[in-house]
Amino acid sequence: MITGSDTVNPFDDPALASRYEAWYAGAGREADLLEKALLGNLLGLFPKARSVLEVGCGTGHFTRWMEKRGLEAVGLDISEPMLNEARRLGGPNYLLGNALSLPFTDRSYDVTALITTLEFVPDPARALCEAVRVARQGVLLGVLNRWSLLTLRYRLSGKAMWRPARFFGPGELARLARQAAGGRAKAIAWRTTLWPIPGVSDLPLPWGGFIGMAVQLQEESKA
Repeated sequence: MITGSDTVNPFDDPALASRYEAWYAGAGREADLLEKALLGNLLGLFPKARSVLEVGCGTGHFTRWMEKRGLEAVGLDISEPMLNEARRLGGPNYLLGNALSLPFTDRSYDVTALITTLEFVPDPARALCEAVRVARQGVLLGVLNRWSLLTLRYRLSGKAMWRPARFFGPGELARLARQAAGGRAKAIAWRTTLWPIPGVSDLPLPWGGFIGMAVQLQEESKA
């Protein structure tokens, strides 16, 4: 989870960091499985990918998952407490850094991933431009959908972690991604999951609680 340095970051709370992973094993277990199923299918659009940078990795939950899928994974976050928890849990390499100014050269990784990260950055467009800059093959996004009942519940919860959050719909997210990719944009694919309907895994419709999006990039810029 990642925010700008001029904004209060709810993820700088060590107590939140220490209990964050427990949600995935408890109340969030089904959501976690559905999100990973969707993101895994989208990762399949990058069959030649060998490396991934997760920006806003938090406790490294998805970074570890991508490493287990065979990718050389690196996690980056601006929150020291979240990174401390990620390192305690082991797995990939974790770095301190800001989504708005990634400390990597152009096209350093095959894929850049931002999973529930754009909601918490002060400048999502700039974060996407940085993600595109350091990616060779594409960008993987996982975002909570502003047009869903799930996000409405988060908005109304009053919890500190949701107060600074900004949510996106699939159309707005795709527009931001195209603008960030510029002449390198090749294709964008998205689906949503976390539907309040039993037996539904994901659909190409804009109302599921979680949006998964793959932005495929030209590896060489157009002249």
